[in-house]
Amino acid sequence: MNTILQNLRDAFSGDDDFFLQEETLIENPVVLAGCHSLMDLVLTKLSLQTYVNTAKQSNLTIDELKNVLGEVKVPADTKDLVTSIITGKLLIYFENDGSFVIMTPSPNPINRAIEPPINENVFLGSQNSFTEDINYNIGMLRKQISSDRIRVQSHLIGEEPTKLSLIYYEGHTNMELVQTIVEQIEKNKNKSIENLQQLSRLIIGLPSWTIISKFNQTELPQEAAKFLRKGRAILFVDRLPLALVVPGLFMDIFCMDSDRNLPLPLMWFLRVTRVIGAWLALILPGLYVALVSVNPEVLRIELALSIAQTRSGIPYPSIVEILLMLIIIELVIEASIRLPKNIGPTITMVGGIILGQAVVQAKLVSNLLIIVIAATTIANSTIVGLQQSLALRISKYVIVVMAALFGVLGILEGLVLVCAYLASLNTYGIPYLSFSKRMDEINRG
Repeated sequence: MNTILQNLRDAFSGDDDFFLQEETLIENPVVLAGCHSLMDLVLTKLSLQTYVNTAKQSNLTIDELKNVLGEVKVPADTKDLVTSIITGKLLIYFENDGSFVIMTPSPNPINRAIEPPINENVFLGSQNSFTEDINYNIGMLRKQISSDRIRVQSHLIGEEPTKLSLIYYEGHTNMELVQTIVEQIEKNKNKSIENLQQLSRLIIGLPSWTIISKFNQTELPQEAAKFLRKGRAILFVDRLPLALVVPGLFMDIFCMDSDRNLPLPLMWFLRVTRVIGAWLALILPGLYVALVSVNPEVLRIELALSIAQTRSGIPYPSIVEILLMLIIIELVIEASIRLPKNIGPTITMVGGIILGQAVVQAKLVSNLLIIVIAATTIANSTIVGLQQSLALRISKYVIVVMAALFGVLGILEGLVLVCAYLASLNTYGIPYLSFSKRMDEINRG
């Protein structure tokens, strides 16, 4: 047996999914190698026989047939062949000259169909979303932008090869940005990427302890296409049904491309509403603490007396009261995500109503706090993107603590801290607080 074939057999020893089968193509003995689970072997053989029959009718030589079947490897490296097998390719070994052909077989239907988005609801726009198949995702993105200037660079990362594709729009995307990303990928090519934390740390250079991601995540092809037109780069990771947009900017949390399907006044109304929602989510809990426990004198006397009456009999200071309710709401939100879809909304809604009524009747929290918590939770959900929403949920605790210490002035100090942190962030030299117009200037160099 050929040495490389023996090496392949040794590499997959004990793996019943791996196969080596002897066949004949145009009177040339060959050996087929691959994994049963990654291809439909029967359909692949039928397809191979069709190629052979066509080659005979066209009087093709065996070398011409090889070029038709796939990529010819002479000489072949065992590591490259193993990588081809585990990524779903069929190897055809020609015994006469020791050459290998890497052929794309008929795949097994192991990918889900294109479905509506799950985590990003679209008001007016396309209802398609990315899947786990990276080739499908690139194809859907090309459907959104019919241009010959879309460029795709693919890389295999790690010991367990993971396909990573970088997509950019030539003429729109800054080539220095593209070159920097490619250099990061090449520098960390031998390191495994099992999750987005590793990807952001190795490829994008994101510190581990940061609540703001330097890339946006979207499962909508039309949103990814919008970012390409605006000069961003897109990263796809095989088996991940998301497009990773580099760099992510602050204004992305308020703007969706589907907004532009509405008249201009309605589009701006939605975006201003999201901005107001973000401010309310940040400020409301801290404002409650500041006005109740530190600076009640800034309120009208009637309102101050009304608030004092709602808190009559409550044994805790306002900071403990609001932190208790915020943590409970975080638990309710997490439970609504983890519970089965058919019972999750019902249980969390009923549980929230009963829990809210019970804590008020037990004099553990005030009626006003229930209103503040409900408004904060709703406002927190108005911005675009789950990851950005999580960052906003964490940021409001800084405002609450500062408000408990310094009152209304503490709210201002907390906002300054949050804004200073956002201003300190950048991705490959592009500030996080950049606007789209500024990005265009950067791309033009």
